[in-house]
Amino acid sequence: MSTNPYLEGPFAPVREEVTEHHLPVTGRIPPELNGRYFRNGPNPAIVADPHRHHWMSGEGMIHGVRLREGRAEWYRNRWVRSGAVADRLGEPRRGAPVAADLDFAANTHVVSHAGRILALIEAGATIYELTHDLETVGVFDFLGTRQEGFTAHPKLDPRTGELHAVAYVGGLDHVQYLVVDPSGAVARTTNLPVAGASLMHDFALTEDHVVIYDHSVRYRMEAISRGELTPFFWDDAHPARVGLLPRRGGEIRWMELPPCYVSHTMNAYDEGGRVIVDLMRYAGPFDANAHAAPPPSLERWTLDPVAGTVRSHPLDARIQEFPRVNERFVSRPYRYGYTVCCGPMIGAMTPGGSSAPVEATTNALIKHDFERGVTVTREFGLHAAASEPVFVPRADATDEDDGYLLAFVHHPERDAADLVILAAQDLTGEPLARIHLPSRVPLGFHGSWVMDDPDLRPT
Repeated sequence: MSTNPYLEGPFAPVREEVTEHHLPVTGRIPPELNGRYFRNGPNPAIVADPHRHHWMSGEGMIHGVRLREGRAEWYRNRWVRSGAVADRLGEPRRGAPVAADLDFAANTHVVSHAGRILALIEAGATIYELTHDLETVGVFDFLGTRQEGFTAHPKLDPRTGELHAVAYVGGLDHVQYLVVDPSGAVARTTNLPVAGASLMHDFALTEDHVVIYDHSVRYRMEAISRGELTPFFWDDAHPARVGLLPRRGGEIRWMELPPCYVSHTMNAYDEGGRVIVDLMRYAGPFDANAHAAPPPSLERWTLDPVAGTVRSHPLDARIQEFPRVNERFVSRPYRYGYTVCCGPMIGAMTPGGSSAPVEATTNALIKHDFERGVTVTREFGLHAAASEPVFVPRADATDEDDGYLLAFVHHPERDAADLVILAAQDLTGEPLARIHLPSRVPLGFHGSWVMDDPDLRPT
């Protein structure tokens, strides 16, 4: 039996691809939810050495549920067909050939842009295009405008339709800020010199700025050949800093930080000449190779480009990750955010900023109301592993939180997952619907709701 935590329990990979139609539902699916819910995550096709397997190294598998007119029409799970995965499955390779050192089954995110479904990863590996039924088309090169990889966390500007990204590639002396136009082509590339390669897993976007985290977790591909499980390592000698780059051109302004690692941004916006960033921060050594890290903290950073200072303020002391918002408010002032709380709640920040102990729990979703300084928590039970929530606004919504939260939640009694649909304005109420899937969905990374295009015939 394996003792690797990423091959057991809620992380254990599934071994088969499944297609199931006409899924059973408890409750009622809102009929306006016409589209597909996709989520990506590592699911190793073959584990050569269980003792040396890491969560980040599993090939990407997309899990998808198709909703239409109040029905759950299908569930599918499909590996992203990199060259190696296609070979293992005995299938022809898809699309144009790819260099072996860049070809990996993208396992981190899945988004829709320019009518395409894209499986995303970082560090220079290839981006794959999928059909809306999760069949792999092949490598996506942004209409011939991008060959050097991308990011797993692009930001879509809801007003311009542009997709923004900060991409790093091991071995280069710079990172790149990219702007992808609504057609899917890279319209602008800005090189930003850095000393070595930081793990720039995420960044932040405001109407006027790009916020770039150059922190103490570094990327060195040769670490794999030295026997490490991942190419990421903590470097005490590398001081952390955060940069403000004007979106419309200009020099980047760097501001120093205590050593830390920033995993994910919730949102960011401009306010009176300053930049406000809400994010997940790890304060101490983040050792991915030892399966160890300090607990993340949800913090608000106030960046003052004139004074060159960063002021941090804790927002919630509970252990949580995978922050999401109503994406209509990305890069702009907002009120609500959503996270996953997996692990004991070590404390809750009161509106006054003091820490108050709370009862231990696991596997919950948290709704943050930053205007009022309060939170609402939806618990799912001790053994019900919840995935990242995705917010879907109602079509005629006038309030920021008027919509739905969608998340995969493991149902321990069935040993399978449910797609749970919650009313975001009534998080503690009964779920609007539980769509019962035929198999488990291992804990993974990030996903998206892809709404049907009303101008296209649905498939």
